[in-house]
Amino acid sequence: MTNSPTVIVMIGLPARGKTYMSKKLTRYLNWIGVPTKVFNLGVYRREAVRAYKSYDFFRHDNQEAMKIRKQCALVALQDVRAYLTDEGGQIAVFDATNTTRERRDLILAFVQENAFKVFFVESECDDPEVIAANILEVKVSSPDYPERHRERVMDDFLKRIECYKVTYQPLDPDQYDKDLSFIKVMNVGVRFLVNRVQDYIQSKIVYYLMNIHVHSHSIYLCRHGESNHNVEGRIGGDSELSHRGRLFSQALRSFIEQHQLWDLKVWTSQLRRTIQTAEELAVPYEQWKILNEIDAGVCEEMSYEMIQASFPEEFALRDHDKYHYRYPGGESYQDLVQRLEPVIMELERQGNVLVVCHQAVMRCLLAYFLDKSAEDLPYMKCPLHTVLKLTPVAYGCKVEMFSLNVEAVNTHRDRPLVSPPKPDTVPILRRNSYTPLASHDQVKRPRLYSAGNRPWLPSAPTPSALMPEGQQSQVSVRVTPNLPHPPPSPHQTSPIV
Repeated sequence: MTNSPTVIVMIGLPARGKTYMSKKLTRYLNWIGVPTKVFNLGVYRREAVRAYKSYDFFRHDNQEAMKIRKQCALVALQDVRAYLTDEGGQIAVFDATNTTRERRDLILAFVQENAFKVFFVESECDDPEVIAANILEVKVSSPDYPERHRERVMDDFLKRIECYKVTYQPLDPDQYDKDLSFIKVMNVGVRFLVNRVQDYIQSKIVYYLMNIHVHSHSIYLCRHGESNHNVEGRIGGDSELSHRGRLFSQALRSFIEQHQLWDLKVWTSQLRRTIQTAEELAVPYEQWKILNEIDAGVCEEMSYEMIQASFPEEFALRDHDKYHYRYPGGESYQDLVQRLEPVIMELERQGNVLVVCHQAVMRCLLAYFLDKSAEDLPYMKCPLHTVLKLTPVAYGCKVEMFSLNVEAVNTHRDRPLVSPPKPDTVPILRRNSYTPLASHDQVKRPRLYSAGNRPWLPSAPTPSALMPEGQQSQVSVRVTPNLPHPPPSPHQTSPIV
């Protein structure tokens, strides 16, 4: 995604949300697959000066303190270099005030010496209520203030801000800094000024920062009610809710009423089991195609036992690297993360939202908010008939779990205790959707028409049998007679082509 490492340099007075943006931006970039790490200068300063006494340390005429602060910056930049050159990192976020041109010129010389790219993010805020709220929410619990006395912390921190104001030189887009790439974020996203965005990753940074809004809201995530395929142990497809799944839908409506979520927006996928769940809520809801479950390709509507019997090498490949493995003709978790990016952006912008989704989709959304790695993401537990409430807090997310006390099957597969051996004949690669199967059968089952229908199997009419006479020769379908059959449906009809 990046052709050379990038250093993101934060700029701004204390209590302007720089660390908040740094952490969120890092979480987002890691989630979309760009290795990113924050280097917070305050951590380095606390290592060098164990006991913080008062705002006097930040006075511009405190020569001894200024030397310590500059040395801390140089040590942090050396760690940035090691991360980007030796440890495989692609983006380093240098989280500090960087309020003087002298400091920024030092950083520019550093990135030029190492052939890194640089992008500046300046946060300006003159709203006293926002500043005071940030001090009370974040700075009171800072290691600098172990006594936690609110009035003393507020007084000292405001004086610290005044020390920085004496030498603060904002970015100048018209003269001194006109050739730099940067974004100014004013009053926590009320206005933006963007200058000289030069590559794809910088445009992603701008896109993200312009979409995150600091406001109080909660996000509710749950899976659809238990489906018939869940009961049968089958993955994918478009089956309807089971009896217990419909009971969960009714319980979900009671949950919304009990918590008085009158302003709640409801989103579903375009698959029947989420739509049927939302229908019981008696509230408006939106259908998002990009919320559809991960596409299992040729394995749609099969159980894991069927997959292991029919495609043993594919089964082993997926257990070896579940995040990157792509079902033949389908998707990987990595593909799903890319697909869900617009949902994340909209969740950052909205108020209270309930997302009724699927197991793999819920894992991807949770991994973003809880900052989970790609290795852990595919094994996160998202049980049926359970609601998770996510409430953003200072630098993270508070999680509350509500079980709605409706029984359901367990669809979770634990991480293999021992990594399966690599198949001798199949390389471990990130599969393209057109890569030939390790096994011979390449019939892909229909996805959106399985409710009440059997999958496209030898006993079902082929497309050529359903076409007008004289056109059959134009269609060729390969069917393998050894595929497993599901039990016939009492309402079976011919497949829709």
